[in-house]
Parts: sequence; structure tokens; C-alpha cells
Amino acid sequence: MEESKLLPGSIKSKIADSDNKIFVSVVSIWEIVIKRNLKKIRVDFDIETSIEKAGMEVLAIEASHALATEKLPNWHKDPFDRMLVAQATCEKLMIITKDEKIKKYDVSVLA
Repeated sequence: MEESKLLPGSIKSKIADSDNKIFVSVVSIWEIVIKRNLKKIRVDFDIETSIEKAGMEVLAIEASHALATEKLPNWHKDPFDRMLVAQATCEKLMIITKDEKIKKYDVSVLA
């Protein structure tokens, strides 16, 4: 959505490929809003509209996701990242991340 230079072209092309269904977790949206309000990041666009225009789907937090965090090894202390791992595990989704701690979990990662 912001054309980040940190995101490799190979990953950008997978996101742009209409054959791939792309989800944005409510967890990620929540973290962006918190960091924007704390002035840690600058996000000058409407997040919800941008997700919709990009053809992505919002992934809600379900009770099963929250409960799954309890079963995760304690490799990552960040509750946002733990929830993302739990969601990906429960929904059999792949996470796009460079976070080495997330890669330790039994979850599919595109980095």
C-alpha cells in the first residue's frame, strides 16, 4: 500500500498476483494505529480504504485464535506477533515477515 522499498520485488509480485488471496489481520491494523498515534510511524492514508482498494481481505480475531496463543512456545514475547502466528496456524495461512523469531514457529513464512 505504501510501496515500501524494504519489501523485495518477489514478495510484492506475489501480493499483486490476483491468484493469491491476501489477508490483513486486524492485529496488524491495530498495531499500525497504535504506532501511528504514538508518532512511531507515519501513515497518511486511510488504512481500511487502502486494504479494500488493494483487493485484500481483513482477517478478524476469533476466539480460536486467542486460545491458540496459549499453545505456542514462548519464543516471541510480542503479543501482536504471537496472535499473527496463532491466526496463521489456525487458518492455515502464510505470514510475510522477516522476523526470525516468527520463523521458529511451525507456520508457513514468506520472507
